[in-house]
Amino acid sequence: MKWGAEIPAKYSLNSLRILGSVGEPINPEAWMWYRRHVGHDNCPIVDTWWQTETGAIMISPLPGVTATKPGSAMTPLPGISAIVVNDDGYPVGNNESGYLVIDKPWPAMLRTIFDDDERYKDTYWSRFAAQGYYFAGDGAKYDADGALWLLGRVDDVMNVSGHRISTTEVESALVSHPAVAEAAVVGAADEMTGQGIVAFVILRGSAVDTGDVLITELRNHVAIEIGPIAKPKRILVVQELPKTRSGKIMRRLLRDIAENRAVGDVSTLQDSAVMSLISSGLADGQSTNQ
Repeated sequence: MKWGAEIPAKYSLNSLRILGSVGEPINPEAWMWYRRHVGHDNCPIVDTWWQTETGAIMISPLPGVTATKPGSAMTPLPGISAIVVNDDGYPVGNNESGYLVIDKPWPAMLRTIFDDDERYKDTYWSRFAAQGYYFAGDGAKYDADGALWLLGRVDDVMNVSGHRISTTEVESALVSHPAVAEAAVVGAADEMTGQGIVAFVILRGSAVDTGDVLITELRNHVAIEIGPIAKPKRILVVQELPKTRSGKIMRRLLRDIAENRAVGDVSTLQDSAVMSLISSGLADGQSTNQ
């Protein structure tokens, strides 16, 4: 998306039959771009949720069987029972969000961690021990039709003046703006609100960085899409985002920058030089605070 449709347009993609997405929740704007410019509106997209620990894909639309919605993982696969529950472990209804849990055994489930049974129980089974639910640490919500939408790690849910706001929702709102190709959002400590929303954005190749004018426009865009409480306190324009080899954004490193701390371990990044690129870009004035 950063460079527009020119790059995929250079290649023959007629042999493609299916497109996949994994690692991070895909926002609707990226989903549509992917379908249009890579799949040429001919390829179904399977946005999958699973872990190495689950042994297989757990939640995903099935091409030719289930419907799809841009940005939604839709429904558990046949034989899998996954639900969204509240803090007390009770299932939530449509248009409500909570914790994504697996409430029944599945064929490929992890049985333990080698030589560390207690760590296995503490990591995956302690949060909802009374109910016997497996909890991987992700949030999710149901839409009005009951389709599942992944909200990322619950650790990444921000508490702004008592309001719980998902980083994924703010990122999707930012990417829905025509100037933004990609976004990553973190919550940084704030004396007034508990946490302030800090966004790192990559602009599309065709976008013009107009500084404060663009930043104000982006902040107002988020307020319109989600609500005034979700308006980012700071928006930083960067060239790249720190990602692992599986495509996950390392938000803890961005949180280090947002809170002016020394950057932590970068050994798991696909390209460890990205953090230096971000830091040097911000030092050169490629960021704007509001």
